[in-house]
This record gives sequence, C-alpha cells and structure tokens, in this order.
Amino acid sequence: MQVHQNYPLKKYNTFGINAYSKYFSAFATIEDLKLILEEYAEQSTLILGGGSNLLFTKNYAGIVLKNNLLGIDIVDEDDNYIYVKAGAGENWHQFVLYCLQNNFSGVENLSLIPGNIGACPMQNIGAYGVELKDVFHSLDAFHLGERKVVSFDLNDCGFGYRDSVFKKKYKDQFAITSVTFRLNKIPQFNISYGAIKEELDKMKVEELTIQAISQAVINIRSSKLPDPTVIGNAGSFFKNPEISNANFQILLSKFKNAVGYKLENGNVKLAAAWLIEQCGPEKGTTWKGFRRGDAGCHEKQALVLVNYGNALGSQIYNLSKEIKKSVKEKFDIELESEVNII
Repeated sequence: MQVHQNYPLKKYNTFGINAYSKYFSAFATIEDLKLILEEYAEQSTLILGGGSNLLFTKNYAGIVLKNNLLGIDIVDEDDNYIYVKAGAGENWHQFVLYCLQNNFSGVENLSLIPGNIGACPMQNIGAYGVELKDVFHSLDAFHLGERKVVSFDLNDCGFGYRDSVFKKKYKDQFAITSVTFRLNKIPQFNISYGAIKEELDKMKVEELTIQAISQAVINIRSSKLPDPTVIGNAGSFFKNPEISNANFQILLSKFKNAVGYKLENGNVKLAAAWLIEQCGPEKGTTWKGFRRGDAGCHEKQALVLVNYGNALGSQIYNLSKEIKKSVKEKFDIELESEVNII
C-alpha cells in the first residue's frame, strides 16, 4: 500500500485532464482503506472509480484514493431473479458482458457506459429506457468519517434522474464498496427506445435476445459518442431538463421543432442536445462542433464536451458555463451539469 505525492491524474479521468493530487493511493480491501484514512485523517478525501464522470478544474489538495475493490459473485436466487454482487472497482461494461455470458437480463441496455460499478448508483446511470434503479437490489458503502460499512436498500438510495443520496445528502461521506443487482432469469426485453428498434432492424435480427439488444446499444453509442480513449470526454455533460407540460406547450408555440418526451408524472423531458444545437457563441451559429483551442463540443453529439488534447479543465468548465448561459437566454431553461466538477 503505497502513497504517492504530487501525483498525476491524467490517466485516471476520461477527460484526460492533466491535474495533480497532493497525495494518491489505491485500496483493494476495506482494511487498506481504513489504514489510509487513519494515517491521512487531516486530508480531504476523493474516492476515485473509473474517472468517467468528473472534471478536474484544478489540482486536488488532498488525498485521492483509487477504488480497486474487485469480485463478482452470485449471492442469492429465486424462481425469477438472480442476485449478483460486484465489487465497486469492477469495470461496468465488463460486468455487463459477464451478465450477457450468463444470460442474466436487465443491464443489456446499459452496455458500453464508461466507468466502474461504484459510480453507477451514485449517478443512477441510465440509457435507452433503463436506469440502474430498475436492476438495483442493495449496496454496501464505507462511511469515511465513522469508519464503518453501512448497507443501503433501494429506498435508502433516493434514486432520481442521474441522482442519488450520494450526490447530495451524503456527498463525499461514503466510499461505495459493492453493489448487488437483481437480474432476471427470464429475459425482459426493453426496446421501447426507438433507436434500438431501428438498429435491430438494420442488424437483421430475427430472434430477439439480450445479446442482440446489447450489440444494438453498442452500435448506437459507438456511432454517436466519442471513445474517451481517443478523445477525452465524460459522456453527457448536461442532464435533460424536465418542465411541466404547460411550459412545454408554450415552448412549442415559440419553437415548433422543440424535442420533448412525455413522462409518467405528466411533465416533459426536453432533449438538452436539441436546446444546445439551437444556440451558439454568436447569433446564427451552433455549439455543436464548436471548438476553442482543445476544448470543444462534439461534432456528432452536442451534449458531449470534449478535450481534443491539452485542454485545461477550467477551459472545458468555462465552455460549459457559456453553453448554459446561452440556453438560459434563448429558452429560459436552466441546464444542470451531469458531470461532477472538482
């Protein structure tokens, strides 16, 4: 268990930002985590997973701890479900592949999402009609202050749209150590998201399987989203805003091409990408494909801010603020960052 000083974090965040931490270490057991926390109790602590949902705008003046807790185990089953426990340091997509190989249904729509298991409940990750909460059973998390493991069930986590108690109420208080998933033994297909149906047709799939759905999602994501190993990014930078149906009708009266999706609660979720595309740094321009130095807005997906090489985190953050301001001025709608800003 080695602790480094003035440690480069570039390879530990998918934006590829060249920030440094005052101290850096990794833990593969809870005992290791306890020991480090006791020794560096006076330091602020950042628990790092896959680094796929954060933006470093400056160096970190504390200790960064890389979560390397591994292991995937079947812990229970009944007639309908199988319960699989995964260590927080496991790669999310590799876990999805494990489920596909064993015909465990539920996470196929979440294929190719970057990051590790520990981050997925923090964000309540979601894509193509499925959210983590739909397959979540429970998790264990280590309280950094009280130095003990606490268990959380579905209700305890307060899952919302890309949200949970770990982002607000318990922000920076816990290190998630493992997550237990409730997966279907008998496949429950979810192809309600239009693009999946189109891609399955394109693939000429005759018999629907979770493997086919996964491949369709992988194809769609690969065609739209930049690979973070090629172009630094953290996926969607902004959340899709939710407004009342009455306000959506007002929006439609002014912008008849506005894109929104009716929710079960009667509200409408707007497509943030559409809002961003309608705005730009100057009148008559669009943010989509915009680039200033090495900071930019991806040419195929306006929701994704990118680092083309050597952008500073502060440059990407400042660009995000400009985008938010322009959307607010044009539509009177506040965009909220999905990415955690450090």
